[in-house]
Amino acid sequence: MSKTTSIIDLHDVRKSFGAFEALKGINATIREGEFFSLLGPSGCGKTTLLRLIAGFETPTAGDITIDGKSMDGIAANARPTNMVFQSYAIFPHLNVADNVGYGLRTKRMPKADIKREVDKALAMVDLAGYGNRAAHELSGGQRQRVALARALVMRPKVILLDEPLSALDKKLREQMQFELRELQKTLGITFILVTHDQEEALIMSDRIAVMFEGEIAQLATPEELYRRPATQRVASFIGVMNFLAARLVTSSDQGLTLEIAALGHVTLPHAAVPNGMNPTQIAKVGIRPEMLTLLFDPADKAENEVGAVVASSDYYGDMTYYSVLLPQQDTPVTISMRNTAGRSIAAPGSAVRVGWGAESVVLFE
Repeated sequence: MSKTTSIIDLHDVRKSFGAFEALKGINATIREGEFFSLLGPSGCGKTTLLRLIAGFETPTAGDITIDGKSMDGIAANARPTNMVFQSYAIFPHLNVADNVGYGLRTKRMPKADIKREVDKALAMVDLAGYGNRAAHELSGGQRQRVALARALVMRPKVILLDEPLSALDKKLREQMQFELRELQKTLGITFILVTHDQEEALIMSDRIAVMFEGEIAQLATPEELYRRPATQRVASFIGVMNFLAARLVTSSDQGLTLEIAALGHVTLPHAAVPNGMNPTQIAKVGIRPEMLTLLFDPADKAENEVGAVVASSDYYGDMTYYSVLLPQQDTPVTISMRNTAGRSIAAPGSAVRVGWGAESVVLFE
């Protein structure tokens, strides 16, 4: 399937519940065969949007098109979509095969055909041979696989995933993230995931729509969202970012010269300015923790460096996260350093050198 052809088009989609406007005019295109995520905090409207796509809710205004056809007036069971719920929604009185084949039975499919399709769906989710297992005998991960098989067996064009992994423990959740992504790649079906977990969205998605208060703040690839967030709010929600006050000093053919609090002057190319931003309105810059580095050896060099003091350090095994006070700054910045062989841990109160590069600077109004 092509990842340039649209499968879902959202045109000024709005949803109100009484006086509360849950969605405030959503416009987006979801491509055929992509893993697309709706990411945002609780109450931002992401689940409401998923339910509108599924047909469980009706838009107050706007239009949803799936595979070139408007869904206005089309019931949920007539849409080319199927949903996997957070709670799994497994029928406790049915075994695995009967759970997976439930939708096919409602379509009056012959028993032999149902068994063949159920066996194929169970094999897709690594549950071959589990057909006779009772629902109460399954682990959380197995129940989630059954719910996924039940959605896949109907051969939908779009699978809708409403925080399907949130009830799993960390290790199983990470395993299922990998399995879901690999299954989606193999099948080529469009998956739409609702999640509030930034790491989960970054790992699994081709593109992510970050939502706040019923609106899409930015829709982009995981790399673009992380490296070039459109706003400070997006930057703060996707991972960790240090913010420092900044102002434009001069603009020339060579680029923009900024004065950044505690870091001094730096010249950036004009291409570093996001589309639509007026350089004279630059008020802050952002730098990710891994883009700052502690220069432990006197021989270590960086494009730019500044003296600082370690306020605290947190050891995570593979990484150490430092809070570091820059000159004339009350709020410490966060620096992440990988713990390589022979590298010491800087103690609180240590005077250190902080290195950084101009390409790591993100501009904000």
